Amino acid sequence: MRVNFVLSEVVSGLRRNLTMTVAMILTTGISLGLMGTGLLIANMISDMREIYYDKVQVSIYLTDDVTDEQRTAIQTALAGSPEVKDFIYESKDDAYARFTKQFQEQPALIANTPADALPESFRVELVNPERYQVIAQQFPVGQNGVEDVRDEGDFLDRLFSLLNGARNATIAVAVVQALAALLLISNTIQLAAFNRRNETNIMRLVGASRWYTQLPFILEAALAGLIGAGLAIGGLVLTKVLFVDKTLAGPIKSGIIPPVDWSAIAAISPIIAVAGVGLAAVAAYVTLRLYVRL
Repeated sequence: MRVNFVLSEVVSGLRRNLTMTVAMILTTGISLGLMGTGLLIANMISDMREIYYDKVQVSIYLTDDVTDEQRTAIQTALAGSPEVKDFIYESKDDAYARFTKQFQEQPALIANTPADALPESFRVELVNPERYQVIAQQFPVGQNGVEDVRDEGDFLDRLFSLLNGARNATIAVAVVQALAALLLISNTIQLAAFNRRNETNIMRLVGASRWYTQLPFILEAALAGLIGAGLAIGGLVLTKVLFVDKTLAGPIKSGIIPPVDWSAIAAISPIIAVAGVGLAAVAAYVTLRLYVRL
Protein backbone atom coordinates (compact mmCIF):
# COMPACT_ATOMS: atom_id res chain seq x y z
CA MET A 1 0.00 0.00 0.00
CA ARG A 2 2.83 2.38 0.77
CA VAL A 3 4.44 1.73 -2.62
CA ASN A 4 1.14 2.28 -4.40
CA PHE A 5 0.59 5.50 -2.47
CA VAL A 6 4.03 6.86 -3.33
CA LEU A 7 3.63 6.01 -7.01
CA SER A 8 0.18 7.57 -7.13
CA GLU A 9 1.60 10.73 -5.56
CA VAL A 10 4.34 10.82 -8.19
CA VAL A 11 1.85 10.55 -11.05
CA SER A 12 -0.43 13.11 -9.42
CA GLY A 13 2.43 15.55 -8.93
CA LEU A 14 3.54 15.28 -12.56
CA ARG A 15 -0.01 15.94 -13.74
CA ARG A 16 -0.52 18.96 -11.51
CA ASN A 17 2.62 20.71 -12.79
CA LEU A 18 2.49 19.43 -16.34
CA THR A 19 3.92 22.51 -18.06
CA MET A 20 6.76 22.83 -15.54
CA THR A 21 7.44 19.11 -15.85
CA VAL A 22 7.62 19.31 -19.65
CA ALA A 23 9.98 22.28 -19.44
CA MET A 24 12.13 20.41 -16.92
CA ILE A 25 12.28 17.32 -19.15
CA LEU A 26 13.19 19.31 -22.27
CA THR A 27 15.88 21.35 -20.52
CA THR A 28 17.37 18.24 -18.97
CA GLY A 29 17.25 16.42 -22.31
CA ILE A 30 19.04 19.25 -24.11
CA SER A 31 21.80 19.48 -21.50
CA LEU A 32 22.32 15.70 -21.47
CA GLY A 33 22.26 15.59 -25.27
CA LEU A 34 25.00 18.22 -25.42
CA MET A 35 26.99 16.32 -22.83
CA GLY A 36 26.67 13.13 -24.90
CA THR A 37 27.72 15.02 -28.02
CA GLY A 38 30.79 16.30 -26.21
CA LEU A 39 31.70 12.75 -25.16
CA LEU A 40 31.26 11.47 -28.72
CA ILE A 41 33.46 14.27 -30.06
CA ALA A 42 36.09 13.40 -27.46
CA ASN A 43 36.01 9.75 -28.61
CA MET A 44 36.23 10.85 -32.24
CA ILE A 45 39.25 13.06 -31.50
CA SER A 46 40.96 10.16 -29.75
CA ASP A 47 40.30 7.86 -32.73
CA MET A 48 41.51 10.51 -35.19
CA ARG A 49 44.74 10.94 -33.23
CA GLU A 50 45.42 7.23 -33.51
CA ILE A 51 44.63 7.27 -37.23
CA TYR A 52 46.57 10.37 -38.24
CA TYR A 53 49.54 10.60 -35.92
CA ASP A 54 50.61 7.07 -36.89
CA LYS A 55 50.75 8.31 -40.49
CA VAL A 56 52.40 11.71 -39.93
CA GLN A 57 54.94 12.42 -42.66
CA VAL A 58 57.28 15.20 -43.62
CA SER A 59 57.07 16.09 -47.30
CA ILE A 60 60.14 17.46 -49.06
CA TYR A 61 58.90 19.08 -52.27
CA LEU A 62 61.40 19.50 -55.10
CA THR A 63 61.70 22.32 -57.61
CA ASP A 64 60.81 21.83 -61.27
CA ASP A 65 64.46 22.28 -62.26
CA VAL A 66 65.91 19.84 -59.72
CA THR A 67 68.84 17.87 -61.13
CA ASP A 68 69.47 14.15 -60.89
CA GLU A 69 72.51 14.82 -58.70
CA GLN A 70 70.48 16.91 -56.25
CA ARG A 71 67.72 14.29 -56.14
CA THR A 72 70.24 11.53 -55.51
CA ALA A 73 71.95 13.59 -52.80
CA ILE A 74 68.65 14.10 -50.96
CA GLN A 75 67.86 10.39 -51.21
CA THR A 76 71.31 9.44 -49.87
CA ALA A 77 70.98 11.90 -46.97
CA LEU A 78 67.56 10.52 -46.02
CA ALA A 79 68.80 6.93 -46.19
CA GLY A 80 71.64 7.74 -43.80
CA SER A 81 69.72 9.90 -41.33
CA PRO A 82 68.99 8.33 -37.91
CA GLU A 83 65.88 10.54 -37.67
CA VAL A 84 64.26 8.88 -40.69
CA LYS A 85 62.24 5.71 -40.17
CA ASP A 86 61.27 5.28 -43.81
CA PHE A 87 60.77 7.34 -46.96
CA ILE A 88 59.45 7.04 -50.49
CA TYR A 89 60.06 9.05 -53.64
CA GLU A 90 56.98 10.34 -55.46
CA SER A 91 57.32 11.55 -59.04
CA LYS A 92 55.04 14.05 -60.73
CA ASP A 93 53.09 11.21 -62.34
CA ASP A 94 52.75 9.39 -59.02
CA ALA A 95 51.61 12.60 -57.30
CA TYR A 96 48.97 13.23 -59.97
CA ALA A 97 47.74 9.63 -59.79
CA ARG A 98 47.35 9.91 -56.01
CA PHE A 99 45.58 13.26 -56.46
CA THR A 100 43.04 11.85 -58.94
CA LYS A 101 42.36 8.88 -56.68
CA GLN A 102 41.94 11.07 -53.61
CA PHE A 103 39.52 13.47 -55.34
CA GLN A 104 37.79 11.01 -57.67
CA GLU A 105 34.40 12.27 -56.49
CA GLN A 106 35.26 15.81 -57.65
CA PRO A 107 35.84 15.47 -61.43
CA ALA A 108 35.72 19.24 -61.99
CA LEU A 109 38.71 19.74 -59.70
CA ILE A 110 40.65 17.00 -61.49
CA ALA A 111 39.78 18.45 -64.91
CA ASN A 112 41.10 21.89 -63.93
CA THR A 113 44.37 20.53 -62.54
CA PRO A 114 47.16 19.98 -65.09
CA ALA A 115 49.01 16.66 -64.91
CA ASP A 116 52.33 18.40 -64.18
CA ALA A 117 50.96 20.82 -61.59
CA LEU A 118 51.97 18.69 -58.59
CA PRO A 119 55.67 18.65 -57.67
CA GLU A 120 57.78 15.57 -57.15
CA SER A 121 58.64 14.94 -53.54
CA PHE A 122 60.08 12.70 -50.87
CA ARG A 123 57.55 11.60 -48.28
CA VAL A 124 59.43 10.96 -45.05
CA GLU A 125 58.29 9.04 -41.99
CA LEU A 126 60.22 10.09 -38.90
CA VAL A 127 61.25 8.02 -35.91
CA ASN A 128 59.95 10.87 -33.75
CA PRO A 129 57.38 13.03 -35.63
CA GLU A 130 57.97 15.90 -33.20
CA ARG A 131 61.53 16.35 -34.51
CA TYR A 132 60.38 17.84 -37.80
CA GLN A 133 62.77 20.78 -37.41
CA VAL A 134 65.76 18.46 -37.79
CA ILE A 135 64.67 17.55 -41.32
CA ALA A 136 63.81 21.17 -42.10
CA GLN A 137 67.32 22.25 -41.05
CA GLN A 138 68.98 19.41 -42.95
CA PHE A 139 67.16 20.33 -46.18
CA PRO A 140 66.84 24.15 -46.23
CA VAL A 141 64.23 25.59 -48.57
CA GLY A 142 65.64 27.15 -51.72
CA GLN A 143 68.82 25.11 -51.73
CA ASN A 144 69.84 21.92 -53.54
CA GLY A 145 66.54 21.58 -55.38
CA VAL A 146 64.30 21.83 -52.29
CA GLU A 147 61.23 23.98 -52.90
CA ASP A 148 59.41 23.44 -49.60
CA VAL A 149 59.41 21.24 -46.50
CA ARG A 150 56.06 20.64 -44.84
CA ASP A 151 55.19 18.80 -41.68
CA GLU A 152 51.71 17.26 -41.52
CA GLY A 153 51.92 17.38 -37.73
CA ASP A 154 51.53 21.17 -37.73
CA PHE A 155 48.27 20.88 -39.64
CA LEU A 156 47.07 18.10 -37.35
CA ASP A 157 47.87 20.17 -34.28
CA ARG A 158 45.74 23.02 -35.62
CA LEU A 159 42.99 20.61 -36.62
CA PHE A 160 42.85 18.94 -33.21
CA SER A 161 43.03 22.32 -31.50
CA LEU A 162 39.90 23.32 -33.45
CA LEU A 163 38.15 20.05 -32.60
CA ASN A 164 39.09 20.36 -28.94
CA GLY A 165 37.65 23.87 -28.96
CA ALA A 166 34.38 22.56 -30.42
CA ARG A 167 34.28 19.83 -27.78
CA ASN A 168 34.95 22.30 -24.95
CA ALA A 169 32.34 24.73 -26.27
CA THR A 170 29.75 21.94 -26.45
CA ILE A 171 30.50 20.84 -22.90
CA ALA A 172 30.40 24.45 -21.67
CA VAL A 173 26.93 24.96 -23.19
CA ALA A 174 25.89 21.63 -21.66
CA VAL A 175 27.02 22.83 -18.23
CA VAL A 176 25.02 26.06 -18.60
CA GLN A 177 21.97 24.07 -19.69
CA ALA A 178 22.46 21.69 -16.77
CA LEU A 179 22.50 24.62 -14.33
CA ALA A 180 19.30 25.91 -15.91
CA ALA A 181 17.77 22.45 -15.56
CA LEU A 182 18.78 22.22 -11.90
CA LEU A 183 17.24 25.62 -11.15
CA LEU A 184 14.07 24.61 -12.97
CA ILE A 185 13.92 21.34 -11.02
CA SER A 186 14.34 23.27 -7.78
CA ASN A 187 11.53 25.68 -8.65
CA THR A 188 9.26 22.84 -9.78
CA ILE A 189 9.79 20.90 -6.54
CA GLN A 190 9.17 24.00 -4.44
CA LEU A 191 5.94 24.70 -6.32
CA ALA A 192 4.80 21.08 -6.05
CA ALA A 193 5.54 20.99 -2.32
CA PHE A 194 3.66 24.25 -1.78
CA ASN A 195 0.60 22.98 -3.66
CA ARG A 196 0.52 19.79 -1.59
CA ARG A 197 1.50 21.26 1.76
CA ASN A 198 -1.83 20.43 3.40
CA GLU A 199 -1.57 16.76 2.45
CA THR A 200 2.00 16.45 3.65
CA ASN A 201 1.22 18.27 6.92
CA ILE A 202 -1.57 15.81 7.64
CA MET A 203 0.75 12.90 6.86
CA ARG A 204 3.34 14.26 9.29
CA LEU A 205 0.68 14.68 12.01
CA VAL A 206 -0.33 11.03 11.74
CA GLY A 207 3.26 9.86 12.09
CA ALA A 208 4.70 9.74 8.58
CA SER A 209 8.47 10.23 8.47
CA ARG A 210 10.07 13.18 6.73
CA TRP A 211 11.72 10.86 4.24
CA TYR A 212 8.37 9.27 3.40
CA THR A 213 6.77 12.64 2.65
CA GLN A 214 9.79 13.76 0.56
CA LEU A 215 10.12 10.58 -1.48
CA PRO A 216 7.31 11.34 -4.01
CA PHE A 217 8.90 14.69 -4.89
CA ILE A 218 12.34 13.11 -5.34
CA LEU A 219 10.88 10.39 -7.53
CA GLU A 220 9.07 12.99 -9.62
CA ALA A 221 12.36 14.74 -10.35
CA ALA A 222 14.17 11.44 -10.97
CA LEU A 223 11.47 10.30 -13.41
CA ALA A 224 11.64 13.62 -15.27
CA GLY A 225 15.43 13.25 -15.42
CA LEU A 226 15.11 9.72 -16.77
CA ILE A 227 12.69 10.84 -19.49
CA GLY A 228 15.05 13.70 -20.35
CA ALA A 229 17.92 11.21 -20.59
CA GLY A 230 15.80 9.07 -22.93
CA LEU A 231 15.20 12.09 -25.15
CA ALA A 232 18.93 12.85 -25.16
CA ILE A 233 19.83 9.28 -26.14
CA GLY A 234 17.15 9.32 -28.84
CA GLY A 235 18.59 12.58 -30.16
CA LEU A 236 22.06 11.02 -30.39
CA VAL A 237 20.63 8.03 -32.27
CA LEU A 238 18.81 10.28 -34.74
CA THR A 239 21.94 12.40 -35.19
CA LYS A 240 23.96 9.31 -36.07
CA VAL A 241 21.34 7.92 -38.47
CA LEU A 242 20.27 11.15 -40.19
CA PHE A 243 23.47 13.22 -40.10
CA VAL A 244 26.63 11.22 -39.43
CA ASP A 245 25.81 8.12 -41.48
CA LYS A 246 24.39 10.11 -44.41
CA THR A 247 25.95 13.56 -44.58
CA LEU A 248 29.41 12.38 -43.52
CA ALA A 249 29.30 9.07 -45.40
CA GLY A 250 31.90 10.22 -47.95
CA PRO A 251 34.61 11.36 -45.50
CA ILE A 252 33.99 8.30 -43.31
CA LYS A 253 34.32 5.95 -46.29
CA SER A 254 37.52 7.70 -47.35
CA GLY A 255 38.98 7.31 -43.88
CA ILE A 256 39.24 11.06 -43.32
CA ILE A 257 37.17 10.90 -40.15
CA PRO A 258 36.35 7.84 -38.04
CA PRO A 259 32.78 6.52 -37.92
CA VAL A 260 30.54 6.88 -34.89
CA ASP A 261 29.88 3.30 -33.86
CA TRP A 262 26.77 2.10 -32.10
CA SER A 263 29.05 0.78 -29.38
CA ALA A 264 30.09 4.35 -28.58
CA ILE A 265 26.47 5.43 -28.15
CA ALA A 266 25.76 2.28 -26.13
CA ALA A 267 28.68 3.10 -23.83
CA ILE A 268 27.59 6.72 -23.35
CA SER A 269 23.88 5.99 -22.84
CA PRO A 270 24.21 4.61 -19.26
CA ILE A 271 26.31 7.64 -18.32
CA ILE A 272 23.60 9.96 -19.63
CA ALA A 273 20.85 8.02 -17.85
CA VAL A 274 22.67 7.96 -14.52
CA ALA A 275 23.56 11.65 -14.82
CA GLY A 276 19.96 12.59 -15.62
CA VAL A 277 18.40 10.61 -12.78
CA GLY A 278 21.15 11.39 -10.26
CA LEU A 279 21.32 15.15 -10.83
CA ALA A 280 17.53 15.52 -10.77
CA ALA A 281 17.15 13.44 -7.60
CA VAL A 282 19.98 15.24 -5.80
CA ALA A 283 18.62 18.64 -6.82
CA ALA A 284 15.17 17.70 -5.52
CA TYR A 285 16.55 16.36 -2.24
CA VAL A 286 18.70 19.45 -1.61
CA THR A 287 15.76 21.73 -2.42
CA LEU A 288 13.50 19.91 0.01
CA ARG A 289 16.12 20.00 2.75
CA LEU A 290 17.00 23.68 2.33
CA TYR A 291 13.85 25.41 1.23
CA VAL A 292 10.87 23.22 2.05
CA ARG A 293 9.59 22.04 5.41
CA LEU A 294 7.83 18.71 5.05
